[in-house]
Amino acid sequence: MRKALAAGTAQPSEKKLWRMAHLPFYVMILPGFLYFLIFKYVPMFGLLISFQHYDPFEGFLKSAWVGFDNFKRLFTEQDFPLLLGNTFTFAALDILFFFPAPILLALLLNEVRVKSVRSVVQTIMYAPHFISWVVIVSLTMTLFSSQGGIVNEWLASAGLGTIDPFTKTEWLKPMWLLQNIWQGMGWGSILYLAAMASIDTSLYEAAEVDGAGRFRQIWHITLPGIRYVIVIMFILRLGNFMEIGFEHIFLLQNPLNFEASDVFDTFVYRTGILHRDYSYSAVVGMFKSVVGLILVLGANKLARKFGEEGVY
Repeated sequence: MRKALAAGTAQPSEKKLWRMAHLPFYVMILPGFLYFLIFKYVPMFGLLISFQHYDPFEGFLKSAWVGFDNFKRLFTEQDFPLLLGNTFTFAALDILFFFPAPILLALLLNEVRVKSVRSVVQTIMYAPHFISWVVIVSLTMTLFSSQGGIVNEWLASAGLGTIDPFTKTEWLKPMWLLQNIWQGMGWGSILYLAAMASIDTSLYEAAEVDGAGRFRQIWHITLPGIRYVIVIMFILRLGNFMEIGFEHIFLLQNPLNFEASDVFDTFVYRTGILHRDYSYSAVVGMFKSVVGLILVLGANKLARKFGEEGVY
């Protein structure tokens, strides 16, 4: 009887000690929790203006309710097919070429055995991530300028003519893609390199004993070892499928390539900021989010069907 009473009195104190022991972890995640709550979830209330003729002076509660009129306007917009086509083209190029680039770089860096060389190469590849798009686009304009540009001067001296990627629409998408790869490839490879570091080295040793070369080791050990990371990153990337990046494409845009560079991000800038049509621009943002949500749910279901963990 005394033992039972003693156990009963000790149980609450043990729970209290358990809570106190985990208190530092709760404090540690608090800033991240507040960030997502304040900047991700609370702004969702603003989607209400998609169904209104929003007037900043009237506010959310007093603005006129128009239902789905803004959505009808978007889908019947004369430029909607152009915007959709350009956005999907840029997004497809990003998925097909930019997404595999960090994986390929990580595989190459993982094969470098001299640590000092690998560290130098990694630092060089990471550096462009910290350069703004303003600097990158300005540098490109300087290099390819038709008047005194280094690249065009060299091409002209070699008798190959000159190129002007900022005035011809066929150069826009390759230039956008190459700039994206140059800026983000190194930074994007960090996660894959970390995943490769967790692969058991005894697997490579056993493969060498069996006579497998470096390429076969990459194919049968390294890639399967980071497959779960690739799947998760791919699914998450689909969530931002229609996020082309306003700053980058806006800096590349000019009247000569407008038809090839006009995407939903630039359209939102014109309608929401310049024309102050906030409700209409909110509809565009919701449309992009819904497309991303559908792609994430579909890709996650497909991944789980093939035996992968997915994101949930």
